[in-house]
Amino acid sequence: MRYRQLTTGTLALGVLLLIDVLRVWLPGIITIFGQAASTPAELMGAFALGWFVLAMGAPAVVRRVGARPVTVVAAVALAVARLTLTAAPGGRPQLWLATAGLLAGLVWLVGVAADTDRPVPGLALGFAVNAAVHAVLDTVDLVWRGDWVAWLLSAVAVAVFLVGTAQPGQRGGAGNAPADTAGAPADAAAGPGGARAWLLAGPALLLAGMVALSPALTRTGMSYLVAGDGVARSPLFGLAPVPVAVAGFLGAALTRPPRGWGRAYGPVALLAGAVLFALDRGDLLLPAILLASVGLGACLALTDDTSHPDSDTANAGTGASRRGYAVTAGMLVFALGSVGYYSAYDLGYPNAAVPVVVAVLVAAVAFTARPVVQRLPGPFPPLRAAASVTALALLAPVLADEVPVASNRDGPPARLTVVAYNIRMGFGLDGRFDLTGLADVVDRQRPDVVLLSEVDRAWLLNGGHDTLDLLADRLGMPYVFGPAADPVWGDAVLSRWPVSDPRTLPLAAVGAPTGAQALAVTLDLGDGVRTAVVSTHLQPPPGKGPVVQARAVANFATRYAAGRPLVVAGDLNTEPGDEAFAEFSNAGLVDALAAARPLATSPADDPRQQIDHIFVSPGLTPSDPVAPRSTASDHLPVAVTVTLPPR
Repeated sequence: MRYRQLTTGTLALGVLLLIDVLRVWLPGIITIFGQAASTPAELMGAFALGWFVLAMGAPAVVRRVGARPVTVVAAVALAVARLTLTAAPGGRPQLWLATAGLLAGLVWLVGVAADTDRPVPGLALGFAVNAAVHAVLDTVDLVWRGDWVAWLLSAVAVAVFLVGTAQPGQRGGAGNAPADTAGAPADAAAGPGGARAWLLAGPALLLAGMVALSPALTRTGMSYLVAGDGVARSPLFGLAPVPVAVAGFLGAALTRPPRGWGRAYGPVALLAGAVLFALDRGDLLLPAILLASVGLGACLALTDDTSHPDSDTANAGTGASRRGYAVTAGMLVFALGSVGYYSAYDLGYPNAAVPVVVAVLVAAVAFTARPVVQRLPGPFPPLRAAASVTALALLAPVLADEVPVASNRDGPPARLTVVAYNIRMGFGLDGRFDLTGLADVVDRQRPDVVLLSEVDRAWLLNGGHDTLDLLADRLGMPYVFGPAADPVWGDAVLSRWPVSDPRTLPLAAVGAPTGAQALAVTLDLGDGVRTAVVSTHLQPPPGKGPVVQARAVANFATRYAAGRPLVVAGDLNTEPGDEAFAEFSNAGLVDALAAARPLATSPADDPRQQIDHIFVSPGLTPSDPVAPRSTASDHLPVAVTVTLPPR
């Protein structure tokens, strides 16, 4: 492999490994350090930001010790942490392994930046390949799989990364430095430029993971196009737009930007995509993704300044320090943006401006970069590189897209088994992403309909998974999804029977920081027999019960059912005897779990609170109520079999 290809490929592979670590570390802040929401959000934010602030000292270490030894040591630490995480140890060992990997990855970036004044090709390939691989893996990372294939692929990636890092020619600018600079003094091989591009590494990573190159968000956007009316359904080929986004991003990032005011198309497209995303509308997610992907790639291209000649050793050393501080500042922007955006759901302040502000920063840095007069060729032919990664992404709709189909059985059933479960974004008490555990405990109840709370479909903070689609595939049940906090967070109904007439009711926040809703669907059981089902997750205001929301849900559900059999279930955050609990009884609904009381469901390892419930209309006869034990979430599921009224 030629020198420029080696340096660019190693940078791209290192970016992939760092993103893998982030997908474990970010959820660990909530599920392990956060201790099931018992830790203040401010403390979790301080923990997250502290490691990025600590990395700000890395440029001084590089300047004193030299880029080469720092890069090699940090690369080994990153590789070991990434490979060890494949074992998914869970708990605090997992959190501290991921933290060590994150810090090593940040230091590695600083070391690479010292010797690389043209990072755009490597960063762009890293972001794009990560999106393509994540889509092919159906948004479940190798870290969480743990089978022999995951170990093999992880080991290969780590080995290639370390071999590339160890090559003596791994110095100089990735695209404009000669291969014979291996013997040059530390920090002297690269030119003085590249600081702008390195500054954008962190903000670009945030926007790519949050909007532009998120396969889970792409599938979620497709699911809104299926249903309309503010709800989402299981889509056909939900990952099909991913190759389009990848091709647009790489094509824009690796080709020469236009001159004059034509340079503005990237910043304008990125800002438009960020604004559409910030509007929190499911039907706007796809245009937001496509605009942001092209715009982000074009902004990176504007900072790919390769027109300057190599400078002397003194100027190169100054440039190396500048690049080191630029990359740490950019990664601090990533941390601030992540914490600032997702903490809003705990602290209750508006967060729509966060992606827009980050996009403005990227656009401003890119547009004010000096125009490239004579662009030197990149390490890879742009068209061939974009086509290769796009071809990989094209495998995703074929390999990863599954669409469970509900169909009527012979005649209406005499009974329905209902399961309600707060799945905590798919993460168990040990902090592991545990789809198998969730699916197993639900499937053992042989459910006809499943109502889910705390469903996450693309949050970067939770690893960027589409938890709903993944769980629906494992249960073989199509879904209807109702957004609550935003278009990718809410409640869902999965059913073995066809559903119709989905409706969602946004609930008044009444001081609670996280949004809430009620999702109603009608089960079509055959021969004209229909049953109404309502899934919700009540959010109580500080120090009070969710009385207002409970009343709204009870009234909405009874009106929607219009005399038909009715089931209302979910994490209601109220206990028997509370005022909010009584709102459902006052509406004429029956506690379907009464025969098993007390039936505590939270916390899952030592249940003491009865806050997950199933209510039914008087015409339905409940039996066999149960809360099966499992630590696949911080709640236990509740299940009951209801006998339908005679026809």
